[in-house]
Amino acid sequence: MILGMTPKKWKQFSAAREHYREDVDQLRLQLPKLGSLQQKLVDARSGPAYTVETPIVYNEALDDVGPKDDIKLILVADNPGRREQANRRYLVGPSGKITERFFREEPSLGIDFRKNVLILNKTPVHTPRTVELRELCHLGGTAVTEAIAQSQLTMVGILEEFYRALAPIPVWIIGYSEMKKRGIFEVYTEALKSDLRSAVPGTLFDQLYFYRHFSMNQFTIDLHKQVKRGESTAQALERIGRAYRERVLGE
Repeated sequence: MILGMTPKKWKQFSAAREHYREDVDQLRLQLPKLGSLQQKLVDARSGPAYTVETPIVYNEALDDVGPKDDIKLILVADNPGRREQANRRYLVGPSGKITERFFREEPSLGIDFRKNVLILNKTPVHTPRTVELRELCHLGGTAVTEAIAQSQLTMVGILEEFYRALAPIPVWIIGYSEMKKRGIFEVYTEALKSDLRSAVPGTLFDQLYFYRHFSMNQFTIDLHKQVKRGESTAQALERIGRAYRERVLGE
């Protein structure tokens, strides 16, 4: 079996990657004072102190992907945390380690987390914790609030671009608690709903699966709690992911 992307798919992938990089650069120019606001969040919290290096994070792991690589899954997390902004890569902190261990301990899925998974976020804007996006909006006022909302719309578009380049592969949306009405990622949810209303069978909608966060082992605990007797891990994940999709999107 030949792995990797066709020339056409590789061209689509490269274009999506460049659009993503350009969108992040544009957002940086739009919010020149964002880093100082984020530093206020860091300095005011009880967690580890650190210097904000990358206020808006493009996932540089994408630059390691070549046309011969075999991407089997797109995973969408929330936003870059402390280690992500320092390393300019997504899911490299505690949640990333838990995610990596999950796939390592489930060889039947046939996925190497660091080789076969493309990782995106719902917004590339950094905060120490995702819930602090609300405080960042409060500190930054209308300009930051609107920019973060727009970044969510942009990231839905970027997801769709990458999916077209890699389809058909599953897309896991990790962490749905803030995707509800008036949640931090309501804009992301509504954009997904809007774009998917006209979806036809075989498109992105059919490949969307929603799950709990990997942080604090929520994902694994929920999976073990819900798996049915005689059901494989892959079968359980498909059933659970579709059920949560219906809960979030109402579809």
